[in-house]
Amino acid sequence: MTLTSPPLPPRPTLGFIGAGRVASALAGAAARAGYEVPVIASRRGENAERVAAALRNCHALTIDRPGDMNAVFSRADVVFLTVPDDAIAECACYLTPRADQALVHCSGASEVGLLTRATKSGGQIGGFHPLFLFAGLDDDATRLAGSAITIEAEAPLNEVLQRLASDMGCRALSIPAGERMRYHAGANYAASFLLCLLDEATQLWKAIGLPAEDAREAMWPLVMGTLNAARERGLSGALAGPVSRGDAGIVTRHTEALAAMGGNHATLYSLLTQRAIHLARQRPNADDRALDAIARAIAPYIPPVAPEHDA
Repeated sequence: MTLTSPPLPPRPTLGFIGAGRVASALAGAAARAGYEVPVIASRRGENAERVAAALRNCHALTIDRPGDMNAVFSRADVVFLTVPDDAIAECACYLTPRADQALVHCSGASEVGLLTRATKSGGQIGGFHPLFLFAGLDDDATRLAGSAITIEAEAPLNEVLQRLASDMGCRALSIPAGERMRYHAGANYAASFLLCLLDEATQLWKAIGLPAEDAREAMWPLVMGTLNAARERGLSGALAGPVSRGDAGIVTRHTEALAAMGGNHATLYSLLTQRAIHLARQRPNADDRALDAIARAIAPYIPPVAPEHDA
């Protein structure tokens, strides 16, 4: 016989344990969508007070001892755990939501199973991860609208979180249990790793004497133009540069110039060019012979793949 969790209110009251950038933005977005956020808790009372001050009728709670966290469940139906990943499992050991309450973490990398200990009193658990770069800006709560939020939960909590995402103007996605590592790694490419690539461009331009500030300002039209084109035409359709033109000669000269600098500049360029070839092959009338020539040009700069060993 399968036990069914009792229903949650369709628009539950929300609480937060952790008062950083994620809590500030999510609490603000939920409040704008008409949800009550009556409590924010943090080990640093000043952080909880800062977030609570921006909300209507919100109480700031300072956590002096781990057991203090449960006071959040006296005020909220659904509590979001917005703490660092390493603290999620430890917090769950002390939290005891009732069967008609829920504990939800907001990590993209940690499995929902880390919250299992919080189900000892019947509480429901889930994951609610916004695909959004929380920059700590005053308008994060507003800019969150339009983002995707990845939800992992069983009914009835799943439906509640889906509605919350929709009410905040976001699009809900779902991932299967056990796949958060690959999911989160992919998210890094669209966020932090994009910044790393821009840093590489800045380093190359600095090496030829272009001031760093000028380099950063010069790249924004390129960046925004590329992103806008990708949104309109798809990734392969927006591809530009020597790979899209099948220009093996330019790619060869690029790698030679980067290799002369030392370091791993030529390797990074070649690995990314390898992925650009993959995109270019998806285009109608792709010139496979030219793309094969580019692949041969970058081959010397790509580290060999280690062979698989039998278990």
